[in-house]
Amino acid sequence: MPRTAVRYATRTTAAAAGAVATAATSVAAAAIAASIIFSPVPDASARMDGVSEDLLRAVQLNQITQEQAVKFEARLAGRILGDA
Repeated sequence: MPRTAVRYATRTTAAAAGAVATAATSVAAAAIAASIIFSPVPDASARMDGVSEDLLRAVQLNQITQEQAVKFEARLAGRILGDA
């Protein structure tokens, strides 16, 4: 087989493999997005429980102070529970 034919076959195969990988990635991303969009929305109290857990973890990791966590949780509670 001539050298140019081998090069062409190699490039074509690599391009096809890249296209298949890109398509698979797009399908996976669409599936994840759909699962997020169509998942049930938690009620307000479950959301606040999650917020409390996240803020407690942030305080334990010294990312925020306890006072910051309390203020932020109060602000979010007003928004989350106010909409409920």
